[in-house]
Amino acid sequence: MFANKLVAVMNEKVEPGVVMNALAHMCIGFGSEIGKELLRLTNYTDGDAGSHPSISEMPFMILKANSNKIRALRQAAQQEGIQCVDFTDTMTIGTYLEQLERTKQVKEADLIYYGIVLFGDWAKVSELTRKFSLLK
Repeated sequence: MFANKLVAVMNEKVEPGVVMNALAHMCIGFGSEIGKELLRLTNYTDGDAGSHPSISEMPFMILKANSNKIRALRQAAQQEGIQCVDFTDTMTIGTYLEQLERTKQVKEADLIYYGIVLFGDWAKVSELTRKFSLLK
C-alpha cells in the first residue's frame, strides 16, 4: 500500500524523556526536509468537525537498539541511499551553539547515538530494520 516506510530506532539505554526529546528533534527536521506529500500528511476530522491536521497516513514504527547498532544502521542506510536523520549525545545540554561545537570535537566512532529516523523504499528500510524489536 505504501511505497515508502518511516521507521525510528531509538537507544534503549537512554532514559525515556531524553529519547523522546531526541525523537521529536529528528522528526521536526526530517518532516521539513521530506515534506507533506511524501509523508502523506492528512487532516483528520472528528465527529464534532474538529480538525486534527498533519497526521501521517503511514505507519511509523518505533524500534529499539543500542548506540553501536544505530551507528551501523546509519552507515548501512547511507550506503543504500536511504534518507536518515540521527541524534547523538553531543546534541544535548547547553545552547545549540555549544552543542554544535561539542559535536565538532567528537569523532564519529565516539558519538553515542540516541536514535535515528529512516525514510525510503519500503523493502530496503524493512531489510535494514528487520532485526530490531519494538520499543515498549
